[in-house]
Amino acid sequence: MKILLVSPFHPELMKGGSQQICYELFEGLKDLPDVEPILLAAVDESCGFLFKSGARITGFDQRDNEFLYLSRGYDFIWHKATVPVLVAAFVEFLELVQPDIVHFHHFLLFGLDLLTVTRRTLPNARIIFTFHEFIAICDADGHLVRRTDGSLCSHASHVRCYQCFPDRTPEQFFVREMWVKRHLAAVDIFTVPSAFMSERFVRWGLDANKITHVTNGQRDYSDGRLVTDDRTKRNRFGFFGQLIDIKGVHLILRAVRQLRVEGFTDFVIEINGGNLQYATEACRAEIEAFFAVEEKLPFDQRIVFRNGPYQVDQLRQRMARVDWCVVSSIWLETFALVISEAWMFRKPVICANAGAMAERVTHEADGLHFEIGSEIALAQALRRAATEPGLWERLAANVPRPPSRDDMVRGFRAVYGTEQPVAAEKAAPPSSAPRPALRARGSNALLR
Repeated sequence: MKILLVSPFHPELMKGGSQQICYELFEGLKDLPDVEPILLAAVDESCGFLFKSGARITGFDQRDNEFLYLSRGYDFIWHKATVPVLVAAFVEFLELVQPDIVHFHHFLLFGLDLLTVTRRTLPNARIIFTFHEFIAICDADGHLVRRTDGSLCSHASHVRCYQCFPDRTPEQFFVREMWVKRHLAAVDIFTVPSAFMSERFVRWGLDANKITHVTNGQRDYSDGRLVTDDRTKRNRFGFFGQLIDIKGVHLILRAVRQLRVEGFTDFVIEINGGNLQYATEACRAEIEAFFAVEEKLPFDQRIVFRNGPYQVDQLRQRMARVDWCVVSSIWLETFALVISEAWMFRKPVICANAGAMAERVTHEADGLHFEIGSEIALAQALRRAATEPGLWERLAANVPRPPSRDDMVRGFRAVYGTEQPVAAEKAAPPSSAPRPALRARGSNALLR
């Protein structure tokens, strides 16, 4: 069975949860004897070095079955493809590959209309779509956070969306909803990584019978080796993720200010991550202003340290330096991969009490909750975690095993309808000669 995985970006070119999970699935499917996975990852012109004259779909770094879709002219308002030759290249790619299943992990940089194009090109193929956030519902980057006041949005409506985007009309959001649902109708099965997402999409109008919960899974980056120590204080906290508004780094810094005002400074926070350039100007200015002051303090008076970006092979060393993982996101999070990464290293999680964070972390059992968006509540949780005797030991002992890549692969095999491997001794029909893995002859070889 050929399975085409369609991903926004390649994780080696741009960090992000959806592309990381898509690539984990690609790697997991490669281990199976009865499945041939093929990856098509979109890139935009931020990866300009990959764009060559006339190129539309290219091989990636001389890797078998890994291809890049060189997106241009993408319409971010209507989420549609606007370059006819790119659409034609996508169709030709589908006709060349002839996948049995096309599994979209997003429509970003491809276009919603390519779902319908896929259905018309491959009428017998199954189309799977995995939601990683709510951009189909919410044009505010799919975060369901109101741009009027930063509060969580309970539901979308044409008037409420207009309030976030007053330069557009309610009627435009009515048409947008029709446009999105029209193209999503080409999908056979939707999957979501957390249970609470199903309710949101059903309320929005999708058929509950077409939505399946399949957890995100990852490799175990700890390699089974945990760093332990016999310290009595458990006052070291770590943030891991992108330094953008919705991840709430600024909330952590405000909590630190609050604790300093209260006279409590017996703790350390390490900030691990990058992409500050993608934060809003206000958020970036707040973070940079904090560190401009913090990094001038004598070393023994500093509380917050920024360690910069990291790769997954550095997780073990960075997690070893902290006792707790803080997930300070100010949006609902649809899975929060960092929770799984913390659990790999037996680190209890302190997180907001909403969305997938609250679904995955059980308050007082294996972690702590605080009121989402509240620096005061976060400050109280940090102080308690750093000072309460026996709290860390009790919660750390209950940290669950994170979902593995094999767990995720099994979940998607059930969706694909390939739960049982094909018997190795079963011969192929005489007319179906084995097809070799696709391989471009170079990183810029064209598929035309």
